[in-house]
Amino acid sequence: MNAARTASPVPNATPSTVASPRWLDDDESRTWIAWILSTRLLWDELERDLQRDAGMPFSYYEVLVMLSESPARSRRMSELADATQSSRSRLSHAVSRLEALGWVRRESCPSDRRGALAVLTDAGFAALQAAAPDHVESVRTHLFDQLSPAQLAQLREISDVLLNHLLPIVSSRDEANAGRLEMARARLGQGNADEGARTNEC
Repeated sequence: MNAARTASPVPNATPSTVASPRWLDDDESRTWIAWILSTRLLWDELERDLQRDAGMPFSYYEVLVMLSESPARSRRMSELADATQSSRSRLSHAVSRLEALGWVRRESCPSDRRGALAVLTDAGFAALQAAAPDHVESVRTHLFDQLSPAQLAQLREISDVLLNHLLPIVSSRDEANAGRLEMARARLGQGNADEGARTNEC
């Protein structure tokens, strides 16, 4: 029996909540479990490889990449949080750790004293250059080398469908998420062409 069917009823649930649950059939259940396990194991391997080869988690690596791709290698902290799908507090903690390593520094926004810029240092750029080859090889080994060209095309199509469904939901929850949809689409080359020009505005 599907494990989901053995779960206890929701306390105080109304009849409409439990009357007609859309249970997964056997094929759907296998697809769901396989997707969960494969994605978790993939990220575990990528994180393990990056920590072993570069001594940093993916969340730090992503911040360095974002800054390296921004004009003047700098970006407003709030926009960096949106671009990395992080909360403001989580991003601030990551930048503090990167500051301690000498890879990032914070600067005040010239046009807004309440704003702050994260700036990639030369040492941070060098750390990124050193980490990138091994990380890309890890991604190729654990993902791209395992799939045929046709399967990779399918993966991209499936990912686009899920993103088109999920990003608007995330963006509509609260103001803190409002910029994430355009930021994510811009990273995929689907967003506003002017997005990159605004990344250093304060």
